[in-house]
Amino acid sequence: MSHPDYRMNLRPLGTPRGVSTVAGPHDIGASPGDKKSKNKSTRGKKKSIFETYMFKEDVSEGLKRGTLIQGVLRINPKKFHEAFIPSPDGDRDIFIDGVVARNRALNGDLVVVKLLPEEQWKVVKPENNDKETEAAYESDIPEELCGRHLPQQSLKSYNDSPDVIIEAQFDGSDSEDGHGITQNVLVDDVKKLSVCVSEKGREDGDAPVTKDETTCISQDTRALPEKSLQRSAKVVYILEKKHSRAATGFLKLLADKNSELFRKYALFSPSDHRVPRIYVPLKDCPQDFVARPKDYANTLFICRIVDWKEDCNFALGQLAKSLGQAGEIEPETEGILTEYGVDFSGFSSEVLECLPQGLPWTIPPEEFSKRRDLRKDCIFTIDPSTARDLDDALSCKPLADGNFEVGVHIADVSYFVPEGSDLDKVAAERATSVYLVQKVVPMLPRLLCEELCSLNPMSDKLTFSVIWTLTPEGKILDEWFGRTIICSCTKLSYEHAQSMIESPTEKIPAKELPPISPEHSSEEVHQAVLNLHQIAKQLRQQRFADGALRLDQLKLAFTLDHETGLPQGCHIYEYRDSNKLVEEFMLLANMAVAHKIHRAFPEQALLRRHPPPQTRMLNDLVEFCDQMGLPVDFSSAGALNVKTSLTQTFGDDKYSTGLEAQVLTPTCGSPMALYFCSGLLQDPAQFRHYALNVPLYTHFTSPIRRFADVLVHRLLAAALGYRKQLDMAPDTLQKQADHCNDRRMASKRVQELSTGLFFAVLVKESGPLESEAMVMGVLNQAFDVLVLRYGVQKRIYCNALALRSHHFQKVGKKPELTLVWEPEDMEQEPAQQVITIFSLVEVVLQAESTALKYSAILKRPDTHGHLGPEKEEEEEEESDGEPEDSSTS
Repeated sequence: MSHPDYRMNLRPLGTPRGVSTVAGPHDIGASPGDKKSKNKSTRGKKKSIFETYMFKEDVSEGLKRGTLIQGVLRINPKKFHEAFIPSPDGDRDIFIDGVVARNRALNGDLVVVKLLPEEQWKVVKPENNDKETEAAYESDIPEELCGRHLPQQSLKSYNDSPDVIIEAQFDGSDSEDGHGITQNVLVDDVKKLSVCVSEKGREDGDAPVTKDETTCISQDTRALPEKSLQRSAKVVYILEKKHSRAATGFLKLLADKNSELFRKYALFSPSDHRVPRIYVPLKDCPQDFVARPKDYANTLFICRIVDWKEDCNFALGQLAKSLGQAGEIEPETEGILTEYGVDFSGFSSEVLECLPQGLPWTIPPEEFSKRRDLRKDCIFTIDPSTARDLDDALSCKPLADGNFEVGVHIADVSYFVPEGSDLDKVAAERATSVYLVQKVVPMLPRLLCEELCSLNPMSDKLTFSVIWTLTPEGKILDEWFGRTIICSCTKLSYEHAQSMIESPTEKIPAKELPPISPEHSSEEVHQAVLNLHQIAKQLRQQRFADGALRLDQLKLAFTLDHETGLPQGCHIYEYRDSNKLVEEFMLLANMAVAHKIHRAFPEQALLRRHPPPQTRMLNDLVEFCDQMGLPVDFSSAGALNVKTSLTQTFGDDKYSTGLEAQVLTPTCGSPMALYFCSGLLQDPAQFRHYALNVPLYTHFTSPIRRFADVLVHRLLAAALGYRKQLDMAPDTLQKQADHCNDRRMASKRVQELSTGLFFAVLVKESGPLESEAMVMGVLNQAFDVLVLRYGVQKRIYCNALALRSHHFQKVGKKPELTLVWEPEDMEQEPAQQVITIFSLVEVVLQAESTALKYSAILKRPDTHGHLGPEKEEEEEEESDGEPEDSSTS
């Protein structure tokens, strides 16, 4: 419903993180955290809930001595009272129990912790197989593991946009029993007198629980075997507030209408339960909120935390904006972007003034004398059919001796982004383009993305090229780097390239191809694609023989209604030979450039490393595969050939790829792939990229959408003598690398949330949706399924099914859940169904009453879930559209 204009004292969304912009509660009488405080005379006498942070000097000293440990805080989205930081030695994560031990740190913050005495450590059952408490990573799978089909959408509004591919996400709200956190639960054999639970199952800050209350571990823990204890700690300092301190959620009145607080504050309840509840001054709220709170029950707001005092259960915040109705795509999207600190504002006039002003722009004559002129070569792009930001092109020229001259040509973005300019600063701050299902938030202004830098066909463009002489088997005989000028002869889509690969001897009809410049024929382009495909196959085969790892992640493609922007359907994207072709040469170029800049600047190269999986996570995977009877070699990335094991066990079908990703992803993908400055890591062994199994790697091929690539272009230009050495000290370069890592992680999470948003809307608008599913985990009262048609994982609860009874047991090493169904007809016998890992079941995804929540329900085993001929035909038509896909690595 619409509301009249109302007064809101709003702080701009760009308020610096962690900066307090409003008066704290002590400045206005009683603290919101102290309901017993009735007048000012009690101030200063209240007992602190949280510990005072240590002094910075003491923290530095403690980190040096090893008495303190630093790490990124990860709050479990499924059990938000549990948090972890990675162990520096790669062993089991360090456990942080409850909001008091977190000491006002939020998810993603870089924190310093102090280990608790051993008698307060967490007890872990060695045979406990429910790893979800520690596998609570917000997923970060390096692009290099999962291929080149990251979202690369043209910069259009969603009304013009085609399908966009982004990976399906796991729903993070599932508890084991389907009821949130109970009042008295046993978690990993640690008895917890849990904090009070409100209607959403969140911690009630009015009843904070001390360490003594939350963990009642037997004092005789020293007698337990070492592996059954998990180190526990408390936060003593926040090194960097990486969380944006912004949240989306809902406004509510305080419960106690007679308190002084009720007259001054409203309660903001964040949608993300990992963020605390927040007191907001009533003067910032809509004028009629107190009188008509129900009118705002479904209104989504953005709130920023501006302070969180030691004696307050809740944080103090300020409303930033009213977004609109919860459950609607645009308000929810704006909330996601704000929560993750994505700058989606327009570019300032100062930034736009850095761009060429005289349009149309033409290449200055002096550039022709500085660059290799490749405009007569047969060079082309392979991208999504509607992509506008084309930053890579390919060429393949046969040589008289049977070898090939293969080129990767990348848009010379650094030419248009002067170092130190306002444009450079905003690109460095944004660090990456952010791809949503319906639109993109670009790193650079549209003029650059779509026109000046985009390698559009039949237009002269400035590029940076890597050109090799390759044998047909992909062996490198010669290598050249340099600035170039190209004129792409055609813009191929992945579909065009795929049809050429699939029809090697047939001529593709002209009407099925895009326009090709008169200087080159369709036959020449077709042959170049075929030659590239054959070489790519050899390169790929060699990479895997050399020990590379690949995870095929499931990607969802949505078809959107052009009028409403709502999702009409979705399907899992098929990764084909045309994708693999482009991916292979982008990987080759990135590796070549990494070696080149590291040789030139061993202390100043911006590289990308991927650490091996943590020892503890690898051990968990070994245990899981042993439990399932899967013979898997874990000695190296290349040896992790789970797909072979799965195929041998379950047959070579369309499910094996998704299953492989589900088994391997949590282990091999969880260590982030990171940008770093080579001068700040002493051991070259740490430079390695585990997934690719190569000593050096970087990002060079996507400068339109990644700032790291722009820096790499500048380093390469300096290495080739085109410019002076980069004026950045190694520690300054490392800070920029850290920022790029942070923004890439945020961007990835935003993409996942955007996918989840659209899929939830699809279930709500078009559901219920039926699909076959594979069981991925079995618990006492629930089991997890991978919904094969949509690539989403959901938890199914026994107490939500029409069961007479259910029984959990272990058969050998494998968990097994037996379901006894209530008969539909009283004359029938109850049907019995056995649920084991990797078994196939029929499920129904259905919307819940709450906005954008959906659940999975198991179908009875005696029904097959046919949709009926009309419905099946309609569903099939929805899936005909080919998804759009990135051509960047």
